Amino acid sequence: MDIKQQIETLRDELRKHNYNYYVLDNPTISDFDFDVKLKQLQELEAKYPEFYDASSPTLRVGGEVTKNFETVAHEHRMYSLDNSYSKEDLLDWETRIKKQVDGEVQYTCELKYDGASISLTYENGQLTKAVTRGDGFQGDNVTTNIKTIKSVPLQLKGDFPPKFDIRGEIVLPFEGFNKMNEERIEIGEEPYRNPRNTASGSLKLQDSTEVAKRPLECLLYNITGTNLNISTQFESLEKARAWGFKVPQAAKLANSIDEVLEFIAYWDEHRHNLPYETDGVVIKVNSLYQQEELGYTAKAPRWAMAYKFKAEQVSTRLNEITYQVGRTGAITPVANLEPVELAGTTVKRASLHNADQIAKLDIREGDEVYVEKGGEIIPKIIAVDLSKRPADSKPTEYITHCPECNTELVRTEGEAQHYCPNYNGCNPQIIGRIQHFISRKAMDIDGLGGETVALLVNAGLITNYSDLYELTVDQVLPLERMAQKSAENLINGIEASKQIPFERVLYALGIRYVGETVAKKLVKHYKTIDAIKNASEEELVNVDEIGVKIAESVVAFFASEANSSIIERLKHFGVQLEISAEKLANQTNKLEGSTFVVSGVFTSVSRNELKKLIEDNGGKVSSSISSKTSYVVAGDNMGPSKKTKAESLNISILSEEEFLSMIR
Repeated sequence: MDIKQQIETLRDELRKHNYNYYVLDNPTISDFDFDVKLKQLQELEAKYPEFYDASSPTLRVGGEVTKNFETVAHEHRMYSLDNSYSKEDLLDWETRIKKQVDGEVQYTCELKYDGASISLTYENGQLTKAVTRGDGFQGDNVTTNIKTIKSVPLQLKGDFPPKFDIRGEIVLPFEGFNKMNEERIEIGEEPYRNPRNTASGSLKLQDSTEVAKRPLECLLYNITGTNLNISTQFESLEKARAWGFKVPQAAKLANSIDEVLEFIAYWDEHRHNLPYETDGVVIKVNSLYQQEELGYTAKAPRWAMAYKFKAEQVSTRLNEITYQVGRTGAITPVANLEPVELAGTTVKRASLHNADQIAKLDIREGDEVYVEKGGEIIPKIIAVDLSKRPADSKPTEYITHCPECNTELVRTEGEAQHYCPNYNGCNPQIIGRIQHFISRKAMDIDGLGGETVALLVNAGLITNYSDLYELTVDQVLPLERMAQKSAENLINGIEASKQIPFERVLYALGIRYVGETVAKKLVKHYKTIDAIKNASEEELVNVDEIGVKIAESVVAFFASEANSSIIERLKHFGVQLEISAEKLANQTNKLEGSTFVVSGVFTSVSRNELKKLIEDNGGKVSSSISSKTSYVVAGDNMGPSKKTKAESLNISILSEEEFLSMIR
């Protein structure tokens, strides 16, 4: 046997044993024999580097060091999931689904594992990229670290597509987590708090050798891509399993919400026997065609729902109520608690939301309170143990003046929160607005974080976000923990942000109620910042999905002389405050005033491309047919009930070719 063949035979053997051990949980070789073969392969690869293979089992042991993790855009966005907590929530969800799709609806039920989300990209059966979820649009490239996780296949087997992404969760099983903590305690180190945070932190360790030592696992649940030749979610799980991925066996098909609830009830009781942390069940519409019909909201797929198991509760003492000021001036009361363990973390603080919530529960300093993690993430107080209330207890009097600048607070009728109106003179508001401006979904300024913003403001170097563009390396160098290289990176990051597109700049400005989706709508309609600035409330309300509150807020923002001055400075510095000529060239108003419903399977363009064509030409896309629908664009397999409804309302039904002719 020649050297190359010897190396390939060893690789194939080790891949097979690795799969049997870490995916099937059925080892067919002793650990000692496996290690002997691995050492033999390592020696051969070191001696004959010309036979290097990016998917070799020897890469599992790590060795590469990553100083800075590169930010990578997801080719397919990673959405969040909407949450439900009751049967009523799920029935409401089912009703919404059945209004929008034809035929019977099946559901795939899967356990919701509590770990760190990851997206793996495979090309020609080889792992080419592993990216953290990040903000859903982009994340950190952690491929080197992920390659050390034994249940992540480096080379697939079977009949796989040429390219696809597969999403899953990196988890740390209880057994491995407990063993890690035993070792830490033995050497006098603090134990890790919980498996989820430890798994998440492991992905960003600089030395991949350290990651390789941790017993991490990767559980996969969603395949994303084009031309995958898969028709259902359940089939995608089976195929992923056949290709070599570790896909939990608990998944089950359900024909009704009652069957879904049976699955939930079973696992709510039996989840404590699982080797991993779980915090609920994810229910997905099984048909990928129906998923495509349902589409997405701005944040989540309409075809999936996370059912959260009842949150863990504990009781503890409320020592003090303090007040925080947000970037919009909103005041948030905070309960400072006697530290208590809850769902694997130490809880010291909980949000009290607003004055009404405090009054409703009659929450007072010194009370014994019941705390739970809402959705097992944010701690909240749900009740007071009145039997333990001190005799000298006094009702909480909500503050009347800002805790930071002492300005008298205001509360608008119909608003739940109090606000500090000192927009330009209240430090937390100034810092908060600039922190929002530089955040990932906004200007995404590399090298500049929230703590550095606070240092810049407190040092008097900036008072608003337009001041960032006048900063120099020499000015920022004296700041705490700032070296020459990091100072240069910060200034370069600020310069690079001038290329951020207009819709993200508008979102970055921090206009109240103008989130990512609203910013896109305004930019699409008005094209320039000046056009938005000059629009009246009445004109703004006529824009698709812009309500009175948003319109009032936009007008109030631009009515401020200080804000107008900041906008002019941003213009002067070259920040993008209008749609680029290149983008404008692809847009028309041909379909303005028309609402389209897209249904069926298309051949020359994908459904998403078709929707984009409608929006780029001024039209609006709706998910359901109503009297307001102008046209239905029908592909193959359009649902019969949609066709009947369109005909009954005398709505024009266009073929794919007829629609494309309309915009040519």
